[in-house]
Amino acid sequence: TGKQGFTQHLTTHEILNQIQSIPEFETLTNIVYMGMGEPMDNVDNILKSLEILTSDYGYAWSPKRITVSTVGLIPGLQRFLKESKCHLAVSLHNPFSEERLSMMPVEKAFKLEKVIDEIKKYDFTGQRRVSFEYTVFKGNNNLPRHATMLATLLQGLECRINLIRFHTSPNVDLEGATDAEMLAFESLLRKNGLNATIRKSRGEDIFAACGLLSSERNKGCI
Repeated sequence: TGKQGFTQHLTTHEILNQIQSIPEFETLTNIVYMGMGEPMDNVDNILKSLEILTSDYGYAWSPKRITVSTVGLIPGLQRFLKESKCHLAVSLHNPFSEERLSMMPVEKAFKLEKVIDEIKKYDFTGQRRVSFEYTVFKGNNNLPRHATMLATLLQGLECRINLIRFHTSPNVDLEGATDAEMLAFESLLRKNGLNATIRKSRGEDIFAACGLLSSERNKGCI
């Protein structure tokens, strides 16, 4: 998804329209701001849309039904943590700064350690939750030292780690972990005292998983 480049920020109305235009809108149970784009880079419109979704004058949704993701843009994150009660999901993917930087340029501007320090200023022991998204790459970020470092970084923080399968994509020189390797890393994390689960992936069989469908559209394949 990240290779598709930036087009524009969505307005508050466009964000809400994405939700309301879903045929099953009336029966939705949860909303996630996740998958394409960086919410904290559009924090004004994100916060306004969350206000409308959760206010009595708007949709009157409970904040605990909504999750907003980020790669760790600290200025926007600070505002979100202060002004919203919705859940937070952080794209982590590697606990070592240099290794994370090789995959996520944001690490150069906003160190993961600083991001976690900001999050630790808030209470996540009640209804509000924080989770860390972790795409597992074969032999890359699923070694025992990664599990140990994750436990060190997240010590004292009530959180969950969502382990994500990597969707094989053209021109990407990375290989996803096998099912056995996913289970082994999940076990390693749990042995280090972390709450970790393997997130179920949908859509890969029809090339419609996260980022894949729009990538194909941009190439003119469908």
